Amino acid sequence: MSQSARPLSPHLQVYRPQITSVLSILHRMSGMVLALGSLFLTWWLAAAAVGGAYFAFTQAVYASWFGTLVLLGFSVALFYHLCNGIRHMFWDIGRGFDLDSVTRTGWTMLVATAALTVGAWAIGLSVGG
Repeated sequence: MSQSARPLSPHLQVYRPQITSVLSILHRMSGMVLALGSLFLTWWLAAAAVGGAYFAFTQAVYASWFGTLVLLGFSVALFYHLCNGIRHMFWDIGRGFDLDSVTRTGWTMLVATAALTVGAWAIGLSVGG
């Protein structure tokens, strides 16, 4: 028996990522971001319940550049997970499994994620200042 130099399974050096695999990985990552983001939401709600001074501190943290970046990442994850969840619901009823549909709905979902995120932030900035 001679040893083959080939990898035993698709290896990152030879495997070309496809939109389906990338979106699947991103869906799982967005779920983890949402779980972590729920802790920040809980912190914000607890600060509101504790009182004015601590809530003002929490608001200052969220208004900082880092807090804004965290909130932006959370909103991207939220809209990504929402759009991809809708896509998965169509798959659950047996629609859109052909390769063209999977690719088209994947790109559509990414555009919808960007549009919803930009729209929500534009509305939030115009209302909240």
